[in-house]
Amino acid sequence: MLSAALAASVVFANAWDGVLIKGRTDKDNPVGYKSGEPIVFTLVASEVPAELENAGYMVDWKRTGDDGKVESGKVPFKSGELCKVTTKHSVPGFVRLETYVVDANGKKVMRDKTAPGAPNWQSYLKEVFFDGGAGVDVDKIGRFTPEPKDFDAWWGKQRQLLASVPLKATRKEVKTVQGVKIYELYVDCYGPRPVSGYLFIPDGAAPKSCRARCGFQGYGFYKQGCPEWAAWTCKARNEIFLEINAHGYELGREQAYYDEFGKGIHPEGYSYAFSPEENAKPETAYFRFMALRVMRALEYVKSLPEWNGKDLVAEGGSQGGLQTVWAAGLDPDVSLARPSITWGCNFSATEPGGRLHGNWFVKYAPGLEYFDAVSHIARAKCPVEIPRAGLGDYVCPPSGQAALFNAIKTPKSILWVQGSQHGLVPPQPNQTYRVGDFDPTGGESKSQSASSDVK
Repeated sequence: MLSAALAASVVFANAWDGVLIKGRTDKDNPVGYKSGEPIVFTLVASEVPAELENAGYMVDWKRTGDDGKVESGKVPFKSGELCKVTTKHSVPGFVRLETYVVDANGKKVMRDKTAPGAPNWQSYLKEVFFDGGAGVDVDKIGRFTPEPKDFDAWWGKQRQLLASVPLKATRKEVKTVQGVKIYELYVDCYGPRPVSGYLFIPDGAAPKSCRARCGFQGYGFYKQGCPEWAAWTCKARNEIFLEINAHGYELGREQAYYDEFGKGIHPEGYSYAFSPEENAKPETAYFRFMALRVMRALEYVKSLPEWNGKDLVAEGGSQGGLQTVWAAGLDPDVSLARPSITWGCNFSATEPGGRLHGNWFVKYAPGLEYFDAVSHIARAKCPVEIPRAGLGDYVCPPSGQAALFNAIKTPKSILWVQGSQHGLVPPQPNQTYRVGDFDPTGGESKSQSASSDVK
């Protein structure tokens, strides 16, 4: 439910703007089902204005899943409990349940715009919907196809090539914020471009006194801004922070430079990293030099005299999650990895006969196997915390997140979030469930569940 303070401060553009549909499973653990066991979803609508009650609107629901089965139905829209949907799943994998509110003509109802002061979730939502799911025998989900037999040998060769380029960096001080110096950083790297990003170091830090953290960005091509907010965290934690972009371009240039650069990394007809021709071999895949820049960035941070020599955190979401997994798998000095909604888990599962996925995915090609997150995370030596895995995320499908989690051989945790798509985290309270033997809060390690207000 919206808080009383928020409800009082927000004037919604139309009747649908504040409406929220939530769902949950009959088990607190939405990924705790067994093959053939009934799965019961309960859907509830909240913040429904009186004029929308009994006005002829319906809720269309559709059940799909990794088993290929499709079910659908329709119920009247109203405030409170909308319906219960009961289904089963016969193989290890995930059920997906999508619901949308439609008018008498079957057209999805839409929000007009976001009101000033409205919550973050509303700026993401256009339709009034729920998108979530449940997992069945998820501990049995692994790599969809075997990894290449020369996986380690190939990466050994990449290490040699990277080592052939001296670790040489150029940095320019940009400003000081909260007693933290911020630098534009370039580090030479094997390949067409260097590592580039922003480096934060507490001013006057003594040798070997700082922990370190490396942040990696999600998919896209855009001008990297200097994240000045990071200075507050660096100051509070006495921490070095390096955030690199995925491409190694120059920082602080005019927009025309980035426009031209972007054209150069997009093969005709494809976004970067999506070309089947490039991905046929790992040597020509766009991911190759992206991964080498991740390795070189870590090497550079470890070379800083202020680093304490033990605490080195890698983190990022989506494509940043994939880079985080590469960091953990390729550098044994990473002490903690936090890959969220990780892209690139089971690239081959998008092939016919594979697992359920959305419309935005990299068409499978053999060279992608060398960059698959599931293989890399299996080689991690550090604890791994997965801060979010969305049960409605089919950009980075839950089956891939489960395979990633299952491959981890170190202390680990994963937070499953009901109704969460790739860019959406539903407002709390909401059904979530943490699984694993690593507690990121530093308390007792155990599985934890938190039920939503949907009963």
